[in-house]
Amino acid sequence: MSGGGAKASEPTPHPSKDQLPGVYYCITSPPPWPEAILLGFQHYLVMLGTTVLIPTALVPQMGGGNEEKAKVIQTLLFVAGLNTLLQSLFGSRLPAVMGGSFTFVPTTISIILAGRFSDETDPRLVCDLKPVPFINCCFVLNDTFVNVKFLRTMRAIQGAFIVASVLQIVLGFSGLWRNVTRFLSPLSVVPLVSLVGFGLYEFGFPGVAKCVEIGLPQLIILVFISQVILVLQYMPHVIKRGERIFDRFAVIFSVVIVWIYAHLLTVGGAYNGASPKTQLSCRTDRAGLIDGAPWIRVPWPFQWGAPSFDAGEAFAMMMATFVTLVESTGAFIAVSRYASATHIPPSVMSRGVGWQGVGILLSGLFGTVTGTSVSVENAGLLALTRVGSRRVVQIAAGFMIFFSILGKFGAVFASIPAPIIAALYCLFFAYVGAGGLSFLQFCNLNSFRTKFILGFSIFIGLSVPQYFNEYTAIKGYGPVHTSGRWFNDIVNVPFSSEPFVAGIVAFFLDNTLHRRDSSVRKDRGKHWWDKFRTYKGDTRSEEFYSLPFNLNKYFPSV
Repeated sequence: MSGGGAKASEPTPHPSKDQLPGVYYCITSPPPWPEAILLGFQHYLVMLGTTVLIPTALVPQMGGGNEEKAKVIQTLLFVAGLNTLLQSLFGSRLPAVMGGSFTFVPTTISIILAGRFSDETDPRLVCDLKPVPFINCCFVLNDTFVNVKFLRTMRAIQGAFIVASVLQIVLGFSGLWRNVTRFLSPLSVVPLVSLVGFGLYEFGFPGVAKCVEIGLPQLIILVFISQVILVLQYMPHVIKRGERIFDRFAVIFSVVIVWIYAHLLTVGGAYNGASPKTQLSCRTDRAGLIDGAPWIRVPWPFQWGAPSFDAGEAFAMMMATFVTLVESTGAFIAVSRYASATHIPPSVMSRGVGWQGVGILLSGLFGTVTGTSVSVENAGLLALTRVGSRRVVQIAAGFMIFFSILGKFGAVFASIPAPIIAALYCLFFAYVGAGGLSFLQFCNLNSFRTKFILGFSIFIGLSVPQYFNEYTAIKGYGPVHTSGRWFNDIVNVPFSSEPFVAGIVAFFLDNTLHRRDSSVRKDRGKHWWDKFRTYKGDTRSEEFYSLPFNLNKYFPSV
């Protein structure tokens, strides 16, 4: 018999949920202050990974040393705190941490390798031999020698970010991105959000394996502590106490345990005879940040001097900015899901994108070597802790600003070995990827149209960037290789991003393929999101996304 209804004895399917159940604290329900402060500090620890990794990779290529690296990390941390506050107060209003993005790195490296900076000599040697102001490539600034190659490169990067930020500001505040996101459906969102998390797999276990004796214990302990609540199910008398402690503060517990273990290995001489690469990954005293960081320093705009501008570099950075715009759209959706909010209305998404553009502008004004986007790892932390409170993320922003000013203290936490951070990524990126898959509940998985769009977009989203990345790793440059670096980046950067490729392919196919068929609308889950097409389409939007201080009266969402 076929086509009949389900029998009474058959199990009923799980109902679809607009809001994720099982979250302890949603956006508008903050935890008690002591718990909120610890949770905020945990968000601060998690976002340190990207904040440290990007300057550590880029500043030496710019000619800077440990002192410049420490100052750039301080600046990036300070700007991330400002951007997180602005986003949570006036942007999307979601508990999204705004931090540095790896997507900007290839374009930034192209600026670093630009021909006009290749004639600089080693600034340290010149400064040691001739400590005189404005001699060759260094000069005295506030009684310290400053690398001119580093400054010139930084100013060029700043100029590119300042110009590129205009793209997101215009798309966001003009409402153009609102008109684009209105065509999103649960089906087209699945590849985008899933690969926002799964697409970062290269920063997971490969990073753990750089020092497996530290990274692997961190991963095992993190998983055990975060899921210890399952073990406590067999001990009802301690279930309530264990639930509150273990699953919400698993990061703090695991990082402290493994960090102490790594320090014992370091002082015990376990890496004394190891290669420099191993020592850099495993030792707890090789970051060079504590010695290079000043005790107190407040970053300020144009601290590196007046930005310089190049049209080609600005266009290349603008394309990188557009890629992060697409990626952050998926990350915003994941954050709204794990914060147990309703689907983010297009007008609120557009508002958040506009403020992200302001964040990129601040990155250019202050000089952070990278632009801002939604921190994917912190979105995963929302899932681990089941706390989506806006107040917690604002407290985390306070920690970012506080420890960026008190340089020595912030440098202590920033010196956590990278394999420990990579182990955290293995869990957090997985959570974001799974959050994307959860939108399949709104789709008809028995439809061959759904299967084609879903499978093809995810496969292409993984396969095309893999080709571009492998080609770059082997040849040293991307498949598009002309004399114009800026043109190469405009093509190579977007096709190297898994969520960008998957999201664009899914969006195009979902909105063009057999769209007029009567059953397609339900198959793609579009009917579930009809009420969220406008801000006032669902009464819950006011609770989650309204602006503070009655600003909705002056900046209404539509």
